[in-house]
This record gives sequence, C-alpha cells and structure tokens, in this order.
Amino acid sequence: MALSRGRRYEAVNYWPGFVDALSTMLLVIIFLLSVFMLAQFFLSREVTGKDEALARLNQQIEELTNLLALERTQKSSDETKIATLTATLDSAEREQKRLKDAAAEGVAAADAGARAAAATSALDEQKEISARALAEVDVLNQQIAALRKQLAAIEDALSASEAANKESQSRIADLGARLNVALAQKVQELNRYRSDFFGRLRQILGSRPDIRVVGDRFVFESSVLFDVGKADISGAGKQSLDTLASAVLDLEREIPPDIPWILRVDGHTDNRPLTGAGQYKSNWELSAARAVAVVQYLISKGVEPDRLAAAGFGEFQPIDQGTDEDSLARNRRIELKLTER
Repeated sequence: MALSRGRRYEAVNYWPGFVDALSTMLLVIIFLLSVFMLAQFFLSREVTGKDEALARLNQQIEELTNLLALERTQKSSDETKIATLTATLDSAEREQKRLKDAAAEGVAAADAGARAAAATSALDEQKEISARALAEVDVLNQQIAALRKQLAAIEDALSASEAANKESQSRIADLGARLNVALAQKVQELNRYRSDFFGRLRQILGSRPDIRVVGDRFVFESSVLFDVGKADISGAGKQSLDTLASAVLDLEREIPPDIPWILRVDGHTDNRPLTGAGQYKSNWELSAARAVAVVQYLISKGVEPDRLAAAGFGEFQPIDQGTDEDSLARNRRIELKLTER
C-alpha cells in the first residue's frame, strides 16, 4: 500500500519539465523578435538610399521646370515686342511713302511754277520743302533699317529660346522616365523584401495563435495583454511587453538618429457595444486607452517617447468580418507597426 502511494506521487511531478518548456518558448520568442527588428533595420536603411536618389531627381525636375517657365515668359515677351516693332515698321513705311509722294508733288509744282511765272521765291520754297521731305525720308529709312536689325535679332533669340525649350522638354521627359523606372524598382524591391521577410516570420510564428503577422504589422490579441473591458496591462502582458521593449531599445541603438522611424501602437476592439456602466463609454475610448497604456509601459521601460505613437480605431477596422466568438477575438487586438514618422 505504501509502495503504491509513493509511485502515484512520482507520477504527477511534471513541474521541472514544464518550467524548462516555458523557458525554451521564451527564448524562442526573444530570438524571433530580434530577427524581426534586425530585418526592419536593414530594410529601412535600403529604402533611405532610394529616397535620397528620388529626392535628387525631383530637385532636377523642379529646376528644369522653372527654367522652362522662364523661357516661356521670355518667349511671350519677345513675341509681343516683335508685334510692336512690326506695327511700327508698317507705320514708318506708310509715312515714308507719304513723304516721297509729297516730295514728288513739291518738285513737280516747283517746275510748273518756274515755267509758268518764273517765281524764284516759290521755287526755292518748294525745293526747301522737298529737301526737308527727303531728309525725313532718309531718317525714316535709317529707323526702318534699325528696326529690321532689331527684329532679326529678336527672331534669332526666339529661335534659340525655342531650341532650348525643346531641349529642356527632352531632358524633363528623360528624367521623368528615369524617375518612373526608379519608383518601379523601389516598389518591386520593397515588395520582395516584405514578402520574403514576413513569409519567414509566418513560418516561424505559425504555432502562436495569439501573436501573428498581418501584412507589415505584429498583431497581439487583446487577451494577451488585457483583461476583458480593461485597459490595465495584465501580468502576462507585461512579460510580453518587456521582451518587446528590450528589442525596441536594441533597435534604437542600431538605427542611425537621422532616420525618422517610430513604433506605432494601434488599438482595436470588436463591434459589440460597451454597456456604458464601466470606466469606458465606447469602443473608441477603450481602444485608445489600451494603445496609450502600451505606449506608456514601453516608455517606463526606457523607450524614447519620440519613437512611439498611439492611436485608437475602435471597432471600425476589423480584420475578420465574421460574427462568431473566434472572429470577434481576432478583431480585439493591439497592432505594432514600425514605420516612418
């Protein structure tokens, strides 16, 4: 009888193995979070280089656009000046013709007067008028010649401006094509890196139903961090956030300070309304309070406040449209996203 009791006591002593299993699981979680943060760091550094190249291309396009606008303004001014000079030239030619006709009439009148009455004084007067008319004609001819030179110079400048305009348009088109190629390459690289990285994480975290990867976000079901209807982090939740805080602190030390990154914490609830009798009157308040609670806890663990952001979405961003309890549990969640500020 005593032997039987001793064997039953030895059969239920599972605690040492259970503690070892929990320790192993915690180490695996820490390793996975470290892998994720390192991958995000290298991805951010790769994207930063592409952004700088795109910024330089955009600056060149802006400079060429300003030059093109200036050339178009100069072209419009030159065309207006050409129109004015052309009108002046036409007026001068008409005046020249009038003066020539007047001079011819004066000479004819003087000859007729001399033959008719030999009026010397009248003839001299007519000759003086004719001389003045001819002098005016000469002045007008000189002005017309000068105007024609100006018109030719303006036409040459206009032709040069049009040629420069065509060259600028060609350069802009070339830069636009290069920019499109760069953007397409950036999108392809981001998609490839994101697909490879999160594909591996899904394989590693496939056995954890309460922590999963959705797109570019870590998703914690609310039950991991909070009790029902509460925004106070539970003891088990603090242990999970301690691991997260440690990884974020490592990330702060590794990422260069000139990269404007933040860890955004988003709170979500299911679509069941609150009773209003508790501390929070709506799902908006509850989701925002939970996001703020996570941010404040990370700050208490040493994470810089300017690297964190909190947002509450209530029940309006579900990831599961079902109405069963499992679907509602998936919608009650905290999402963590490493993004740019």
